Amino acid sequence: MAYLREHAGQAREARGMPSGAGAPSNGTSEVQTLTITGTPTGGTFKLQFRGQRTAAIAYNAAAAAVVAALEALPSVGAGGVTATGGALPGTAVVITFAGALAARAQPLITVVEAAFTGGTAPAAAVAETTPGVTATLRDAPIGTPYARTSNGVVYTKTSASGGWTVVGAQT
Repeated sequence: MAYLREHAGQAREARGMPSGAGAPSNGTSEVQTLTITGTPTGGTFKLQFRGQRTAAIAYNAAAAAVVAALEALPSVGAGGVTATGGALPGTAVVITFAGALAARAQPLITVVEAAFTGGTAPAAAVAETTPGVTATLRDAPIGTPYARTSNGVVYTKTSASGGWTVVGAQT
């Protein structure tokens, strides 16, 4: 498939452009919410992501402590999550996948080895708050073209996080 792409005031032709019926998606980062119920007065728990477990996290951890525990996992790494809310157990911690884990679906973080004391049947759980949606050609380099087959509009990728700009139309 040939297409015409305008770039820096010039038109050029290329072949083999990726395409799809809809406009390219910038993607949505997965958001998950950690809650503790039953009003524990002590204890710890661990989180598990992609088969890897965090170190013990205190029952009354702030969001920053949850982030630090998750980022210590090789499957998350530095900058792999952000969090708001907390401190537990009174306020949920909302975890958003970021960096290399942004703009795509992620498996659910799970609570393991919960060892709470006090309270009434304390428990911890993680729920998906916002499902992640993988960005179109998420790992493609900036400048990658994409054609919308339903109307011939051509886009180019303008940012590593999945931004797209209309640059022309197929010919």
